[in-house]
Amino acid sequence: MPEPLTIRPATRADVPHLVDWNAAMAKETEAKTLDRAVLSRGVEGVFDDPRRGFYLVAEREGVAVGSLLVTFEWSDWRCGDFWWIQSVYVVPEARRGGVFRALYAAARERARGTGAVGLRLYVETENHRAQRTYAELGMAPCHYLMYEEALPRA
Repeated sequence: MPEPLTIRPATRADVPHLVDWNAAMAKETEAKTLDRAVLSRGVEGVFDDPRRGFYLVAEREGVAVGSLLVTFEWSDWRCGDFWWIQSVYVVPEARRGGVFRALYAAARERARGTGAVGLRLYVETENHRAQRTYAELGMAPCHYLMYEEALPRA
């Protein structure tokens, strides 16, 4: 039986892990190679402005084994924030060991404590394993499709 997990807020000391894990996740899930300089600035940007969100880190025996990012979306219809779960990563040797479930439970508890109106995330359409996990946690597909337009950076 694996040792219990500790979930804690990330600190700037976690930035190297967060950058590495985001790069690995993009490669694994979308076959994308991210620009590490841009990614590093993006991760640091969360710590620079807490209104952007926060990271949670899962540790087992004092070793970081996974993380997720929470960002906020205001809903005028519901007069409250949705918490978006993003940038989820679990190191390969810790997968299927309850790391995401523990991170999600911690995020849900914090969201409830702040009066958030819901949790959301997006998932690749072909990632059926993740979709099953999310359903087992009580999440359900919503009726929205997601569209995007990438804008050139100035």
